[in-house]
Amino acid sequence: MAKHWTVQDAKAQLSELLRRARGGEPQRIGVTDACVVVSEKDWVAFHPTDLGAWLVESAPRGDDLRLPPRGSRRGDPFADGAPPARGARR
Repeated sequence: MAKHWTVQDAKAQLSELLRRARGGEPQRIGVTDACVVVSEKDWVAFHPTDLGAWLVESAPRGDDLRLPPRGSRRGDPFADGAPPARGARR
């Protein structure tokens, strides 16, 4: 069973927390919205693919997005030779 640590205790005893996690004991830190520390060996056993591959594989699939054209409707503000805006550097 995971040991429950306060954040302060986890900071103060990080080496002990990591030793226990490496020994196969998940370590829970915090009370509300707690986080769990496990060894990398245990993480890999639970998640055999790397995180990037998992994110790509788990991405929602749907219709292709239609992107608007990248050109600007305003045009080039410097094309007419107008003086720079007040305070602008030359």
